Amino acid sequence: MATSELPRAVFAMNPVHLPELFPPRLMARLTALARIDPALVVQDFAEPAMAGPLAEAEVLITGWGCPRVDEAVLTATPRLRTVLHAAGSVRNLIAPEVWERGVSVSSAVRANALPVAEFTLAAILLSGKDAFGLRHRFRTENAFPPPADLAAVGNLGRRVGIIGASRVGRRLLELLRPFDFAVTLYDPYVDAGEAAALGAVLLPLDELMRTSDIVSLHAPDIPETYRMLDRRRLSLMPDGSVLVNTSRGALVDPDALTDELVSGRIGAVLDVTEPEPLPADSPLYRLPNVFLTPHIAGSLGNELERLGRTVVDELALLGAGAPLAHAVRQADLVNSA
Repeated sequence: MATSELPRAVFAMNPVHLPELFPPRLMARLTALARIDPALVVQDFAEPAMAGPLAEAEVLITGWGCPRVDEAVLTATPRLRTVLHAAGSVRNLIAPEVWERGVSVSSAVRANALPVAEFTLAAILLSGKDAFGLRHRFRTENAFPPPADLAAVGNLGRRVGIIGASRVGRRLLELLRPFDFAVTLYDPYVDAGEAAALGAVLLPLDELMRTSDIVSLHAPDIPETYRMLDRRRLSLMPDGSVLVNTSRGALVDPDALTDELVSGRIGAVLDVTEPEPLPADSPLYRLPNVFLTPHIAGSLGNELERLGRTVVDELALLGAGAPLAHAVRQADLVNSA
């Protein structure tokens, strides 16, 4: 394809992410597939200096920090035909008008799901060994615990409940297969046969909460899931069980969770919270039964290249006239992130 025939593309994101999303070799491939200025990154669609490039743009390559793509942006980009998002969910990024105008949308949400599932697998394995609690005890007592105190520790037959057969949830279910876990799943859009194919036994949510040693959240943040783990459901968790949340803090009642954790009845691995970050005086920073991380489960550092690679692969398909591999339809957002 002649250079003049390549689609015109524009970056729209926080430029701090650009070098990790598109390191030199990948940027070279991208610039061979589209006419794009690597030094031009839109952060404000209304900025006068961006009017010219946006008027010519056929493809927007978006990422974290991109303003919402709405009717005003469509007016500024009359030639726009595709948005390629080098990050996860487009729920809060793409306005309905974009799909209504026939603009295709793609997201690297599947690529971003991989490190989240890996992080969650690690959290489950370490929780089953009580690694976080025993680490605290080891630091304070400077002695090995007696065998009698380790009787309930271990991952053989550990009951793991997965809430949500999302992209992360499904990848996690794959990663759990080699281990000797008893895996259950709650998802209102999955039947027993599909759950079995995923390697899990389908259960109602209350039953899953009641029968799991480790509960891992992977449901989308939508109105139907707001506070789905409320005080009553958290109280169903067995004594000594662990909640892992790498999804969104809004899915859990924060006051009820704090009360349960302060009591010491259950433990938690929390990569997300509400609010985020927690106030400096939150007891969750200091509790020995809480392992708190600063929203790191998703793509970070060299993992960002996987997101950029997804976008470049989509751009190659676009140039070949082939369907996008990771297209997002407006209807997909009803029950997903």
